[in-house]
Amino acid sequence: MKYPDAISQTTKPQETGQTTAKASEAITGAARPMVIGLMVPIGMMILNMVMFNVALPTIRDDFLIPADMAAWLVTAYILPFVMMMPLYGRLGDGLGKRRLLLIGISIFGVGTVIALLATDLRLLLLGRVIQGMGAGAINPLSMAIISERFPATERGQALGTWNSIGPVAGIVAPLLGGFLTDTLGWRTIFGPVVLLVVAAILAVAVLVPPGERSFIQPGFLRTLDWGGVALLGVTITMLLFYVSSRPITGVEALQDWRLLLLMLLFFTGFVYWEKRRPNPFISLEIFGSREFNRASLGAGIRMFTMTSIGFLTPLYLADVHALSAAAIGVMIMIHAGALFVTMRWGGQLADRWGSRRPVVAGASIQTGGMVYFALLPGSAWLGWVAAGLIVHGLAAGLSLAALHRSAMGRIAPERIGVAAGLYSMFRFGGTALGTALGGVILQYGLDQSLLTVQAYQLVFWFIAGVALLGVINGWGLQE
Repeated sequence: MKYPDAISQTTKPQETGQTTAKASEAITGAARPMVIGLMVPIGMMILNMVMFNVALPTIRDDFLIPADMAAWLVTAYILPFVMMMPLYGRLGDGLGKRRLLLIGISIFGVGTVIALLATDLRLLLLGRVIQGMGAGAINPLSMAIISERFPATERGQALGTWNSIGPVAGIVAPLLGGFLTDTLGWRTIFGPVVLLVVAAILAVAVLVPPGERSFIQPGFLRTLDWGGVALLGVTITMLLFYVSSRPITGVEALQDWRLLLLMLLFFTGFVYWEKRRPNPFISLEIFGSREFNRASLGAGIRMFTMTSIGFLTPLYLADVHALSAAAIGVMIMIHAGALFVTMRWGGQLADRWGSRRPVVAGASIQTGGMVYFALLPGSAWLGWVAAGLIVHGLAAGLSLAALHRSAMGRIAPERIGVAAGLYSMFRFGGTALGTALGGVILQYGLDQSLLTVQAYQLVFWFIAGVALLGVINGWGLQE
């Protein structure tokens, strides 16, 4: 079965509005199995991420590590995850997106098995790194496939539908992760993920057709700008090392100026190198799109704010409210359920009204949610904590598809893979920075002899300030 790249390629100008509507409906119906096939790997990735976060307090206590080192258990996954996204996007343009997606899922599976069998902290970190290397393929390549094969008028809804599996997995994962952690031990959380790896490979192989650009371009790997790949990767690594340097160099976070200097040098070298390459790894012309830049920044800020749920909230619930892993899972499930309610609706609103209003509304409510948590006393009834999680989830779901739509709406087809990779890098780079900075600020508060709840409130105030930047940035998006 053939899946058109866009309706504009299949609809003639002289066709009537009725015929166009029928063609659009036919395309959507034909492409629906493809969207379902792409939902399985993203669901697998979210399930793994959420279950690990639920188990994190137990893992922290098992290995007797401080908060900033616990953050590195998350960062060990996120760092290669973020670094690999632009590379997968660029490789997908030349080697075939579906093919690269299957390879990425397989690499993720290898890392999952290592984490499942890990007997010490080093093996667990290795498994997390390999997981991240494979997972970096899932977001940019899935987004690029959908952006290629759906017309602009339906892209927001398609992306919203694809993303809606995340909250569904987020509802199941906390309960399953909490149960497994409390009853069988934290290592068993990786067992269901191994089964989902097999399901994801089968779903993509059967339901996602190769597409018209699936051929391998002759000499593509030989002519790829590997220098640009290396320079960008080292730049990202140095940035994260600087943000959370104590586990790396022994110097307090944000104080090892050697790492900051190295980051700036490698970034300058990357820009200089790319400007002089005839076929650069990342064409800097992509950043000439104001809409792409703002959407990428907005997506990064949104994910930075979401870190408070993914990383801080399980620790907060364990340290402040003394909840078990299963009880933490229930609370995180509430947040995921709220996220699911608005995820697809946000995409429909973006198709109807443009991206600005859903993005500004979502970012504004997220900011208010962080202020709410910063003011919430440690003695607060758990129902008030749940209410904050619900409001934050509704807000986060509202803006996601709108940001996707805004970022990819004006990208040329031949650059859609690398653009999706870059956008995903900025988006999940917010998660990496949020996790690292969250751990650093939390540990700083504890080191200053603040009460435990006051240390968490300090982090929430900081995240609220970052979320406010998302509101300001969102106003600059076009309708």
